[in-house]
Amino acid sequence: MGANVPSGHPEATPPGVLRRAIAASAIGNATEWFDYGIYAYGVTYIAAALFPGQAGEATLFALATFAISFLVRPLGGLFWGPLGDRYGRKAVLGATIIMMATATVGVGLIPSYDTIGFWAPLLLVLLRMVQGFSTGGEYGGAAIFMAEYAPDKRRGFYGSFLEVGTLAGFSAGALLMLGFSLLLGDDAMHAWAWRLPFLLAGPLGLVGVYLRARMAETPLFREVEEHHTQEPSAGLELRHLLTRYRRPLLAMGGLVVALNVVNYTLLSYMPTYLERRLGLSTDAALMVPIAGMLFMMVLLPFAGALSDRIGRKPLWRVSLAGLFLAAIPLYHFIGMGMASAVIGFIILGLLYVPQLATISATFPAFFPTPVRFAGFAISYNLSTSLFGGTAPALNSWLIGQTGDPLIPAYVMMASCLAGLLALHFTEESAGKPLDRGEEPQL
Repeated sequence: MGANVPSGHPEATPPGVLRRAIAASAIGNATEWFDYGIYAYGVTYIAAALFPGQAGEATLFALATFAISFLVRPLGGLFWGPLGDRYGRKAVLGATIIMMATATVGVGLIPSYDTIGFWAPLLLVLLRMVQGFSTGGEYGGAAIFMAEYAPDKRRGFYGSFLEVGTLAGFSAGALLMLGFSLLLGDDAMHAWAWRLPFLLAGPLGLVGVYLRARMAETPLFREVEEHHTQEPSAGLELRHLLTRYRRPLLAMGGLVVALNVVNYTLLSYMPTYLERRLGLSTDAALMVPIAGMLFMMVLLPFAGALSDRIGRKPLWRVSLAGLFLAAIPLYHFIGMGMASAVIGFIILGLLYVPQLATISATFPAFFPTPVRFAGFAISYNLSTSLFGGTAPALNSWLIGQTGDPLIPAYVMMASCLAGLLALHFTEESAGKPLDRGEEPQL
């Protein structure tokens, strides 16, 4: 930071303020993924408690309900995105984390199907819709909040900590499910103990609200506010976005297809896959991705820092091509036993890290500050709802229809091809300042 850097510029942000901004962004992401972790890794218990039918049928219903929250995310993006551009990132992030935590706690309070009948799955669907609606503003807002605070030359490094929050929240949820299962036993988990991790989302959300309440609005948003005396309406902003920024919307959406199909196939569906493919117990199936995620968390900051030096696109290219080439061999390897499953998952995670580490540095750069929140939220959530959150249920259904255990590998390969196509239309953003104007970057 030099003497000529304006006081409101991200390069002039004091280190203490920057660290608090990172924590405030990451805690919301951790809350979001804590919910996904306990749902995905507790799906067997949720299915037995809240759905009718045999175990396999009930599990498919529970996975489909998991996907429902993603179908609502575009509505959340359409609602929260323009609000974040008009009234600020901080206000939206405060509201979304409260909604997310409340919905997660609510799942833990739903009476069983044996007690209230069809109201149990109906209440679960409603709460998952609330969770998805709030997440439609949470993830994009957190990534933008992080990016608009971070120095241009180190945006990849600082942005990677948002994804550390992703894996920390997901791992914490998975470890809680596993820990309670080992401590209390399968009978207690089915009877009542599966609810405990959901209830713990309440304190986690309160910590997030506290951290975000202490933060000021981002420097770039304050800068835009100083030069815009009259805010456009949400409808006008959306029309402006859809007419002038179609190419960035589509390019980012293509990258998100690859990112989230791999993400939800690896993190959310893997325990269910291992139970069916290898016949592992629920506890053993949880241990495989937990080990892999802890390994990935260590590598994320290094990958983020590397992207600041050599660029985001080279890392994405290596990740997408590597996953495409390795998916089938590694899924064969995973199917050989417990030890090979752990090693195979870690290798897949290693190939995926370059994408995950650079989300917060790559995606906010697609749009200028006045439409950044709306553009990010619409593109990310629409693509995620259609291709990402539906991946676990799609994989499960296709395996049931075809009997082919390599279906997740085929789906992953197709998504990587979509990502490579989108990467061709993506501009390199490493080391460059985020666009403050109103002209498209692509």
